[in-house]
Amino acid sequence: MPQILIDADACPVKDETYKVAWRHNAPVIVVSNSPIRVPAHPLISRVVVSDGFDAADDWIVEHVEARSIVITADILLADRCLKSGCGAVIAPTGKPFTTASIGNAVAVRAIMADLRAGAVGDGIGGPAPFAKADRSRFLSVLDETLVRLRR
Repeated sequence: MPQILIDADACPVKDETYKVAWRHNAPVIVVSNSPIRVPAHPLISRVVVSDGFDAADDWIVEHVEARSIVITADILLADRCLKSGCGAVIAPTGKPFTTASIGNAVAVRAIMADLRAGAVGDGIGGPAPFAKADRSRFLSVLDETLVRLRR
C-alpha cells in the first residue's frame, strides 16, 4: 500500500493531502521540526524531529520506500528521495519531480540561488505565489499517483 510522507513545516497542502489519503485509505506521515497539529485519524501520524539542519529531510529519506509518495517543495529533498527509490515526489503546486526532470530542477535552483545572492535591492524574487490552480493541480496529481502506485 502506498504511504504519503509530508515535508510539513511549510507545506500549504496538508489538508488536501489528508482528504485524498482518506479517500484512498492511504497512511500519511507528517514530518516536521516542531509540533504541527494533525487530525485525530488512524491513517495520520506525526513525527517531530530535532531542529538540526536537514533533520526532517534525513528522516524522510531514511523512511521512503518504492511505494512512498513524498510531498515537498524542496528540490534537493526531492532529488534525494528519487535516488533512494521513492515511488513519487510531488510539489505542493502539483508538479511531479521525476528522475528525468530532477537534474534540470536542481540546476535551475542553483542558478536562481546565485542570481538572488548577487541581486541588489528588489532584483530577483522567489517563486510565484501559491494559487488556487496550484491546489487543484496538486489534488489531481496526488489522486492519479495513488491510483498508479496501487496497481
